[in-house]
Amino acid sequence: MSDRTREVFRRVVEGYLETGAPVGSRSLTRTLSEQVSAATIRNVMQDLEYLGLLGSPHVSAGRVPTQAGLRMFVDGLLEVGDVTGDDRRTLDSSSMQGGGDVASVLDRVGQALSGITRGASLVLTPKHEAPIRHIEFVSLSPERALVVLVFADGQVENRLFTPPPGQTQSSMQEAGNFLSAIANGRTLSELGSVVDRAIVERRQEIDSLARQLVESGAVSWIDRGEQTERLIVRGRGNLLDGSGALDLDRIRTLFDDLEHKRDIARFLGLAEEGEGVRIFIGSENALFSLSGSSLVVSPYMNADRRIVGAVGVIGPTRLNYGRIVPLVDYTAQLVGKLVSDRS
Repeated sequence: MSDRTREVFRRVVEGYLETGAPVGSRSLTRTLSEQVSAATIRNVMQDLEYLGLLGSPHVSAGRVPTQAGLRMFVDGLLEVGDVTGDDRRTLDSSSMQGGGDVASVLDRVGQALSGITRGASLVLTPKHEAPIRHIEFVSLSPERALVVLVFADGQVENRLFTPPPGQTQSSMQEAGNFLSAIANGRTLSELGSVVDRAIVERRQEIDSLARQLVESGAVSWIDRGEQTERLIVRGRGNLLDGSGALDLDRIRTLFDDLEHKRDIARFLGLAEEGEGVRIFIGSENALFSLSGSSLVVSPYMNADRRIVGAVGVIGPTRLNYGRIVPLVDYTAQLVGKLVSDRS
Protein backbone atom coordinates (compact mmCIF):
# COMPACT_ATOMS: atom_id res chain seq x y z
CA MET A 1 0.00 0.00 0.00
CA SER A 2 1.05 3.58 -0.59
CA ASP A 3 1.00 5.95 2.38
CA ARG A 4 -2.23 7.52 1.08
CA THR A 5 -3.96 4.17 0.60
CA ARG A 6 -2.88 2.99 4.04
CA GLU A 7 -4.19 6.15 5.68
CA VAL A 8 -7.55 5.97 3.88
CA PHE A 9 -7.91 2.31 4.89
CA ARG A 10 -7.01 3.03 8.52
CA ARG A 11 -9.42 5.99 8.70
CA VAL A 12 -12.28 3.92 7.28
CA VAL A 13 -11.71 1.10 9.76
CA GLU A 14 -11.30 3.42 12.74
CA GLY A 15 -14.43 5.35 11.76
CA TYR A 16 -16.41 2.15 11.43
CA LEU A 17 -15.18 0.77 14.77
CA GLU A 18 -16.13 4.03 16.47
CA THR A 19 -19.61 4.54 14.99
CA GLY A 20 -20.64 1.27 13.36
CA ALA A 21 -21.65 3.24 10.27
CA PRO A 22 -20.18 3.27 6.74
CA VAL A 23 -17.51 5.92 6.17
CA GLY A 24 -17.88 8.19 3.13
CA SER A 25 -15.28 9.98 1.02
CA ARG A 26 -16.47 13.46 1.99
CA SER A 27 -15.96 12.83 5.70
CA LEU A 28 -12.44 11.56 4.98
CA THR A 29 -11.45 14.75 3.15
CA ARG A 30 -11.73 16.57 6.49
CA THR A 31 -9.50 14.16 8.42
CA LEU A 32 -6.70 13.05 6.07
CA SER A 33 -3.22 14.45 6.66
CA GLU A 34 -2.93 15.56 3.01
CA GLN A 35 -5.44 17.65 1.08
CA VAL A 36 -7.02 15.50 -1.63
CA SER A 37 -10.38 15.60 -3.37
CA ALA A 38 -13.34 13.38 -2.55
CA ALA A 39 -13.03 11.90 -6.05
CA THR A 40 -9.45 10.83 -5.36
CA ILE A 41 -10.49 9.21 -2.08
CA ARG A 42 -13.33 7.37 -3.83
CA ASN A 43 -10.82 5.93 -6.30
CA VAL A 44 -8.63 4.72 -3.43
CA MET A 45 -11.65 3.19 -1.69
CA GLN A 46 -12.63 1.41 -4.90
CA ASP A 47 -9.12 -0.07 -5.12
CA LEU A 48 -9.41 -1.27 -1.52
CA GLU A 49 -12.80 -2.76 -2.30
CA TYR A 50 -11.30 -4.58 -5.28
CA LEU A 51 -8.67 -6.02 -2.92
CA GLY A 52 -11.43 -7.35 -0.68
CA LEU A 53 -10.53 -5.11 2.26
CA LEU A 54 -13.56 -2.80 2.11
CA GLY A 55 -17.19 -3.36 1.23
CA SER A 56 -20.26 -1.21 0.62
CA PRO A 57 -23.56 -2.17 2.31
CA HIS A 58 -25.53 -0.03 -0.21
CA VAL A 59 -24.77 1.41 -3.63
CA SER A 60 -24.79 5.00 -2.42
CA ALA A 61 -23.35 4.33 1.04
CA GLY A 62 -19.80 4.74 2.25
CA ARG A 63 -17.46 1.82 2.93
CA VAL A 64 -17.04 -0.59 5.83
CA PRO A 65 -14.16 -3.02 6.42
CA THR A 66 -14.66 -6.65 5.43
CA GLN A 67 -13.56 -9.47 7.71
CA ALA A 68 -10.30 -9.65 5.73
CA GLY A 69 -9.92 -5.90 6.18
CA LEU A 70 -10.44 -6.12 9.94
CA ARG A 71 -7.90 -8.93 10.13
CA MET A 72 -5.35 -6.86 8.22
CA PHE A 73 -6.04 -3.87 10.47
CA VAL A 74 -5.61 -5.72 13.79
CA ASP A 75 -2.51 -7.54 12.53
CA GLY A 76 -0.69 -4.58 11.04
CA LEU A 77 -2.22 -1.19 11.85
CA LEU A 78 -3.84 -1.54 15.26
CA GLU A 79 -2.52 0.91 17.83
CA VAL A 80 -2.89 -0.67 21.27
CA GLY A 81 -3.33 1.72 24.17
CA ASP A 82 -2.50 1.33 27.85
CA VAL A 83 -4.91 0.21 30.56
CA THR A 84 -6.16 3.35 32.29
CA GLY A 85 -5.71 3.86 36.00
CA ASP A 86 -9.47 3.65 36.62
CA ASP A 87 -9.81 0.37 34.71
CA ARG A 88 -6.79 -1.06 36.49
CA ARG A 89 -8.20 -0.14 39.90
CA THR A 90 -11.61 -1.63 39.04
CA LEU A 91 -10.08 -4.95 38.04
CA ASP A 92 -7.67 -5.02 40.99
CA SER A 93 -10.49 -4.23 43.41
CA SER A 94 -12.68 -7.03 42.03
CA SER A 95 -9.93 -9.56 42.74
CA MET A 96 -9.52 -8.39 46.35
CA GLN A 97 -13.18 -8.01 47.40
CA GLY A 98 -14.39 -10.39 50.07
CA GLY A 99 -13.32 -14.01 50.27
CA GLY A 100 -14.49 -17.15 48.57
CA ASP A 101 -12.78 -19.80 46.51
CA VAL A 102 -10.90 -19.16 43.27
CA ALA A 103 -14.04 -19.64 41.13
CA SER A 104 -15.93 -16.99 43.16
CA VAL A 105 -13.11 -14.48 42.79
CA LEU A 106 -12.83 -15.16 39.05
CA ASP A 107 -16.58 -14.64 38.79
CA ARG A 108 -16.16 -11.14 40.23
CA VAL A 109 -13.21 -10.40 37.94
CA GLY A 110 -15.26 -11.54 34.93
CA GLN A 111 -18.13 -9.30 36.01
CA ALA A 112 -15.76 -6.33 36.29
CA LEU A 113 -14.22 -7.04 32.88
CA SER A 114 -17.63 -7.20 31.19
CA GLY A 115 -18.59 -3.90 32.83
CA ILE A 116 -15.43 -2.14 31.64
CA THR A 117 -15.54 -3.46 28.07
CA ARG A 118 -19.36 -3.40 27.67
CA GLY A 119 -19.11 -6.88 26.19
CA ALA A 120 -19.56 -10.41 27.50
CA SER A 121 -16.61 -11.77 29.46
CA LEU A 122 -15.54 -15.41 29.41
CA VAL A 123 -13.30 -16.93 32.08
CA LEU A 124 -12.09 -20.52 31.89
CA THR A 125 -11.15 -21.41 35.48
CA PRO A 126 -8.18 -23.66 36.33
CA LYS A 127 -8.58 -27.38 36.63
CA HIS A 128 -8.19 -28.82 40.10
CA GLU A 129 -4.66 -30.22 39.88
CA ALA A 130 -4.21 -31.66 43.38
CA PRO A 131 -3.46 -35.42 43.47
CA ILE A 132 -6.45 -37.71 44.00
CA ARG A 133 -6.64 -39.70 47.23
CA HIS A 134 -9.93 -41.59 46.86
CA ILE A 135 -12.83 -42.14 44.43
CA GLU A 136 -16.23 -43.49 45.36
CA PHE A 137 -19.55 -44.14 43.59
CA VAL A 138 -22.82 -43.54 45.44
CA SER A 139 -26.19 -44.75 44.08
CA LEU A 140 -29.02 -42.23 44.44
CA SER A 141 -31.59 -44.06 42.28
CA PRO A 142 -31.53 -46.56 39.39
CA GLU A 143 -31.05 -43.61 37.01
CA ARG A 144 -28.80 -41.34 39.07
CA ALA A 145 -25.45 -41.82 40.77
CA LEU A 146 -22.76 -39.66 42.31
CA VAL A 147 -19.00 -39.74 41.76
CA VAL A 148 -17.16 -38.48 44.84
CA LEU A 149 -13.50 -37.42 44.58
CA VAL A 150 -11.33 -36.77 47.62
CA PHE A 151 -8.12 -34.86 46.87
CA ALA A 152 -4.84 -34.89 48.75
CA ASP A 153 -5.30 -31.21 49.69
CA GLY A 154 -8.53 -32.08 51.54
CA GLN A 155 -11.02 -30.81 48.95
CA VAL A 156 -13.98 -32.98 48.05
CA GLU A 157 -15.85 -32.70 44.74
CA ASN A 158 -18.77 -34.64 43.31
CA ARG A 159 -20.76 -34.89 40.12
CA LEU A 160 -24.09 -36.44 39.19
CA PHE A 161 -24.26 -38.80 36.20
CA THR A 162 -26.46 -41.53 34.72
CA PRO A 163 -24.95 -44.97 35.44
CA PRO A 164 -25.24 -47.95 33.09
CA PRO A 165 -28.34 -50.05 33.86
CA GLY A 166 -28.22 -52.93 36.35
CA GLN A 167 -25.62 -51.54 38.74
CA THR A 168 -25.44 -53.09 42.21
CA GLN A 169 -23.86 -51.93 45.44
CA SER A 170 -21.15 -54.52 44.87
CA SER A 171 -20.29 -53.30 41.35
CA MET A 172 -20.20 -49.69 42.56
CA GLN A 173 -17.82 -50.57 45.35
CA GLU A 174 -15.63 -52.58 42.98
CA ALA A 175 -15.55 -49.73 40.46
CA GLY A 176 -14.60 -47.25 43.20
CA ASN A 177 -11.82 -49.47 44.49
CA PHE A 178 -10.48 -50.00 40.97
CA LEU A 179 -10.38 -46.29 40.15
CA SER A 180 -8.95 -45.36 43.56
CA ALA A 181 -6.10 -47.79 43.04
CA ILE A 182 -5.03 -46.40 39.67
CA ALA A 183 -5.84 -42.75 40.51
CA ASN A 184 -4.10 -42.49 43.87
CA GLY A 185 -1.44 -39.77 43.60
CA ARG A 186 -2.49 -38.71 40.09
CA THR A 187 -4.31 -35.52 39.09
CA LEU A 188 -7.49 -35.47 37.01
CA SER A 189 -5.49 -34.52 33.92
CA GLU A 190 -3.19 -37.49 34.41
CA LEU A 191 -6.07 -39.83 35.17
CA GLY A 192 -7.60 -39.36 31.73
CA SER A 193 -4.62 -40.94 30.01
CA VAL A 194 -4.44 -44.06 32.20
CA VAL A 195 -8.06 -45.18 32.73
CA ASP A 196 -8.59 -46.77 29.31
CA ARG A 197 -5.20 -48.47 29.39
CA ALA A 198 -5.79 -49.83 32.89
CA ILE A 199 -9.18 -51.26 31.88
CA VAL A 200 -7.61 -53.10 28.94
CA GLU A 201 -4.74 -54.41 31.03
CA ARG A 202 -6.90 -55.56 33.94
CA ARG A 203 -10.07 -56.55 32.08
CA GLN A 204 -10.11 -60.00 33.72
CA GLU A 205 -9.86 -58.53 37.21
CA ILE A 206 -12.90 -56.29 37.04
CA ASP A 207 -16.54 -57.33 36.71
CA SER A 208 -18.38 -56.34 33.52
CA LEU A 209 -20.85 -54.12 35.38
CA ALA A 210 -18.07 -52.42 37.30
CA ARG A 211 -16.14 -51.84 34.06
CA GLN A 212 -19.12 -50.07 32.49
CA LEU A 213 -19.46 -47.92 35.61
CA VAL A 214 -15.77 -47.02 35.58
CA GLU A 215 -16.02 -45.92 31.95
CA SER A 216 -19.16 -43.81 32.38
CA GLY A 217 -18.09 -42.38 35.73
CA ALA A 218 -14.66 -41.37 34.46
CA VAL A 219 -16.18 -39.66 31.43
CA SER A 220 -18.28 -37.45 33.74
CA TRP A 221 -15.03 -35.99 35.07
CA ILE A 222 -12.47 -36.03 32.31
CA ASP A 223 -14.66 -35.51 29.24
CA ARG A 224 -16.47 -32.37 28.12
CA GLY A 225 -18.67 -32.01 31.19
CA GLU A 226 -15.70 -30.90 33.25
CA GLN A 227 -15.00 -28.13 30.75
CA THR A 228 -18.58 -26.86 31.06
CA GLU A 229 -18.25 -26.47 34.81
CA ARG A 230 -15.06 -24.45 34.36
CA LEU A 231 -16.56 -21.70 32.21
CA ILE A 232 -17.91 -18.42 33.66
CA VAL A 233 -19.88 -16.14 31.31
CA ARG A 234 -20.83 -12.64 32.49
CA GLY A 235 -22.32 -9.53 30.88
CA ARG A 236 -24.48 -11.02 28.14
CA GLY A 237 -26.93 -8.14 28.57
CA ASN A 238 -24.20 -5.71 27.44
CA LEU A 239 -24.45 -7.15 23.95
CA LEU A 240 -27.93 -5.64 23.59
CA ASP A 241 -26.78 -2.09 24.35
CA GLY A 242 -26.74 0.02 21.20
CA SER A 243 -27.88 -2.85 18.97
CA GLY A 244 -30.02 -1.82 16.04
CA ALA A 245 -33.04 -3.77 14.86
CA LEU A 246 -30.96 -5.45 12.15
CA ASP A 247 -28.55 -6.73 14.80
CA LEU A 248 -31.14 -8.39 17.05
CA ASP A 249 -31.24 -11.67 15.13
CA ARG A 250 -27.46 -11.89 15.34
CA ILE A 251 -27.55 -11.10 19.06
CA ARG A 252 -30.15 -13.82 19.63
CA THR A 253 -27.92 -16.26 17.75
CA LEU A 254 -24.98 -15.24 19.91
CA PHE A 255 -27.07 -15.73 23.06
CA ASP A 256 -27.87 -19.25 21.89
CA ASP A 257 -24.15 -19.87 21.36
CA LEU A 258 -23.35 -18.59 24.82
CA GLU A 259 -25.87 -21.01 26.31
CA HIS A 260 -23.84 -23.88 24.84
CA LYS A 261 -21.03 -23.36 27.32
CA ARG A 262 -19.49 -26.72 26.56
CA ASP A 263 -18.51 -25.72 23.03
CA ILE A 264 -17.19 -22.33 24.15
CA ALA A 265 -15.09 -23.93 26.88
CA ARG A 266 -13.64 -26.33 24.32
CA PHE A 267 -12.77 -23.38 22.09
CA LEU A 268 -11.25 -21.35 24.91
CA GLY A 269 -9.25 -24.43 25.77
CA LEU A 270 -7.38 -23.88 22.52
CA ALA A 271 -6.01 -20.69 24.04
CA GLU A 272 -4.25 -22.89 26.59
CA GLU A 273 -1.99 -24.09 23.78
CA GLY A 274 -0.13 -20.81 23.27
CA GLU A 275 0.81 -17.57 25.00
CA GLY A 276 -0.37 -14.04 24.23
CA VAL A 277 -3.61 -12.32 23.27
CA ARG A 278 -5.39 -13.78 20.24
CA ILE A 279 -8.15 -12.13 18.19
CA PHE A 280 -10.75 -14.19 16.33
CA ILE A 281 -12.97 -12.22 13.93
CA GLY A 282 -16.30 -13.43 12.52
CA SER A 283 -16.05 -16.74 10.70
CA GLU A 284 -12.48 -17.28 11.97
CA ASN A 285 -14.31 -18.44 15.09
CA ALA A 286 -16.58 -21.29 13.98
CA LEU A 287 -18.61 -21.15 17.20
CA PHE A 288 -19.69 -17.53 16.70
CA SER A 289 -19.56 -17.15 12.92
CA LEU A 290 -23.35 -16.97 12.49
CA SER A 291 -23.59 -14.03 14.89
CA GLY A 292 -20.72 -12.15 13.23
CA SER A 293 -18.91 -11.72 16.54
CA SER A 294 -15.29 -11.26 17.57
CA LEU A 295 -13.45 -12.86 20.47
CA VAL A 296 -10.36 -11.42 22.15
CA VAL A 297 -8.79 -14.08 24.38
CA SER A 298 -5.61 -14.66 26.36
CA PRO A 299 -4.39 -17.65 28.40
CA TYR A 300 -3.07 -17.27 31.94
CA MET A 301 -0.46 -19.25 33.88
CA ASN A 302 0.00 -20.64 37.36
CA ALA A 303 3.07 -20.35 39.60
CA ASP A 304 4.84 -23.08 37.58
CA ARG A 305 4.44 -21.00 34.39
CA ARG A 306 2.02 -23.56 33.02
CA ILE A 307 -1.10 -22.37 31.15
CA VAL A 308 -4.15 -23.39 33.20
CA GLY A 309 -7.04 -21.27 31.85
CA ALA A 310 -8.10 -18.36 29.66
CA VAL A 311 -9.80 -14.95 29.82
CA GLY A 312 -11.74 -13.41 26.93
CA VAL A 313 -14.22 -10.78 25.78
CA ILE A 314 -16.80 -11.38 23.06
CA GLY A 315 -18.76 -8.73 21.20
CA PRO A 316 -19.59 -7.41 17.73
CA THR A 317 -16.82 -7.33 15.12
CA ARG A 318 -16.55 -3.57 15.60
CA LEU A 319 -15.03 -3.98 19.05
CA ASN A 320 -12.67 -1.29 20.25
CA TYR A 321 -9.72 -3.65 19.79
CA GLY A 322 -7.12 -1.05 20.75
CA ARG A 323 -8.69 -0.77 24.23
CA ILE A 324 -9.90 -4.33 24.77
CA VAL A 325 -6.66 -6.12 23.82
CA PRO A 326 -4.63 -4.56 26.69
CA LEU A 327 -7.58 -5.04 29.09
CA VAL A 328 -7.76 -8.76 28.32
CA ASP A 329 -3.97 -9.03 28.59
CA TYR A 330 -3.93 -7.24 31.97
CA THR A 331 -6.84 -9.34 33.28
CA ALA A 332 -5.07 -12.56 32.23
CA GLN A 333 -1.95 -11.47 34.12
CA LEU A 334 -4.08 -10.51 37.14
CA VAL A 335 -5.88 -13.86 37.15
CA GLY A 336 -2.60 -15.72 36.73
CA LYS A 337 -1.14 -13.97 39.80
CA LEU A 338 -4.34 -14.66 41.74
CA VAL A 339 -4.25 -18.36 40.89
CA SER A 340 -0.54 -18.58 41.69
CA ASP A 341 -0.96 -16.87 45.08
CA ARG A 342 -3.80 -19.21 46.06
CA SER A 343 -2.25 -22.43 44.84
